[in-house]
Amino acid sequence: MLKPPFLLYLGDIAEVTYAKTASGIAYWRPEVARGQMRFADSPADLGLPDMSIEEAVDAGIQTLVIGVASAGGVLPLHWIPHLKQALEAGLDVANGLHTRLEDIPELHDAARAGGSKLHDVRFPSRNFSVGTGDPRPGRRLLSVGTDCAVGKMYTSLALHKEMSARGIKTDFRATGQTGILIAGSGVSIDAVVADFISGAAEWLSPANEPDHWDVIEGQGSLFHPSYASVSMGLLHGSQPDAFVVCHEAGREHIHMDSLTRFPIPSLTDCIALNQEIGALTSPDIHCLGVSINTSRLSDSKARDYLARTEYELQLPCIDPVRTGVDSLVDRLESETW
Repeated sequence: MLKPPFLLYLGDIAEVTYAKTASGIAYWRPEVARGQMRFADSPADLGLPDMSIEEAVDAGIQTLVIGVASAGGVLPLHWIPHLKQALEAGLDVANGLHTRLEDIPELHDAARAGGSKLHDVRFPSRNFSVGTGDPRPGRRLLSVGTDCAVGKMYTSLALHKEMSARGIKTDFRATGQTGILIAGSGVSIDAVVADFISGAAEWLSPANEPDHWDVIEGQGSLFHPSYASVSMGLLHGSQPDAFVVCHEAGREHIHMDSLTRFPIPSLTDCIALNQEIGALTSPDIHCLGVSINTSRLSDSKARDYLARTEYELQLPCIDPVRTGVDSLVDRLESETW
């Protein structure tokens, strides 16, 4: 668990678009995003108060969060003095990069000296058992996709927010580094050894009250040549009662330069395959609806696209940014589970 409130570290990035994690925290958890720290000449700006380490400590900040996706997921060496200063001042440091802060002696020693903790959230801090497929009480909702980067995290967070607002018992279960840093806990499922992915998903969404919903952040796609195994492990381990398919309007091929020869599946095929594979551990699994990123379309074309897709599939079809997720939650509340 990460201790709030947070100081979001932007380093010296040139554009705020590279600060996906920091932007996500600022948007979804504004109550814990108290300030930002960046180099003096950095133009990236989240609109939060700029703070030094000393100012952050005085403001009650508990954790500095590295909010940037650097090239290759590698920690730039010239950031280390800032991180060391934060640790020595008693702040924890949370990191979603591929570089392990624990493996940097300078930071490891600074954490010990300051009584602070290093959180390398991309790397699980515990071992998991293999999945059992045993049924467990509680309800679970999983986001799945026709591809990577189609809005599974955003959709899951939007559903959790709306369900919470309606008084539904619910928790958001993060499975990627950005989701973990937004939620404060979770499992970076792509760093789990393959045999234990379904077991990690079972651990992440444990037995609960019969009317409690875990909203589980999906990863990858069953149709992605590189990441289908992660998607399948999540599907089997989370044992979802329902799933929401996420898609980007206009995307025709897998969103990776080396894989563009693979076409994006139809929504009908995506629903059918997720339902077929998910039925192994959740026999009554079904699709709750579809979440579509229509950002490439004009308002009128987006409305037409959503309406046409909803008619064709006979399922609620929304864009979580343009329309919100009300119709998905309406259907969830109207069904007998």
